[in-house]
Amino acid sequence: MAIANYLITDPLFYALAVPAVLITGISKGGFASGGGNLFVPAVALLIPAPQAAAICLPILCAMDIAGLRAWWGRWSKREMRVILPSGLLGIAIGAFAFGLMTDRAIKLMVGGIALAFLARSLWLARGTATSRPARPSVGRGGFWSAVSGFTSTIAHAGGPPLAVYLYPLRLERAQLAATTVVFFGMVNYVKLLPYALLGQFSLSNMLTSLALMPLAPVGVRLGVWLQGRVSDRLFYRLIYVLLGATGLKLVADGLGF
Repeated sequence: MAIANYLITDPLFYALAVPAVLITGISKGGFASGGGNLFVPAVALLIPAPQAAAICLPILCAMDIAGLRAWWGRWSKREMRVILPSGLLGIAIGAFAFGLMTDRAIKLMVGGIALAFLARSLWLARGTATSRPARPSVGRGGFWSAVSGFTSTIAHAGGPPLAVYLYPLRLERAQLAATTVVFFGMVNYVKLLPYALLGQFSLSNMLTSLALMPLAPVGVRLGVWLQGRVSDRLFYRLIYVLLGATGLKLVADGLGF
């Protein structure tokens, strides 16, 4: 049968997916980190959330290659010993839940994660007070990295939970970037196994991923180019508007409104 019979051909899908991939790449390229939370919420407006996550994962893995090369060996060894094992546990729990949850339940969770990320980002943006760095904690680090592995498995949205633990530690900037990039790079490649076992890599999903794949390096290069040239404030405002709109729509869909 012709490849076109398997490939998603809806123009509206690509109208959402193309900018979402580019924004994800820009974020992976180091500009306005956090924009990558947009892909699954945006695309899940048109297709089932599990399918959106499956299409996204190979693209994320391709983007992670450059990040892993750039930051390998520069992470915080102390924190990585805590967060990586717990993140893998979160992936296992997320994979189990992924196989049991309905599409409406996953859309509700994805929408909730998007809105929670938006609320937290706006709250942090308004604060100007300084405080002492938090102390490292095996308990808090283990909990939040497990939550990160779980939400990353469900919707590739593990950034906010991990940030709740890592950001208050005030690690040196390069060390924080390396710890975060390498953690999620390893998490994304580990997720390939449960996604495959759950049957998410159908021919349709993989062909659609391949169709979008050429945009991955373009987005990453845009992210590198934008650093120092464009204020990330405007970019974040765009992301916040899109996250708010898609998050509310997915929550409404999940609740059956």
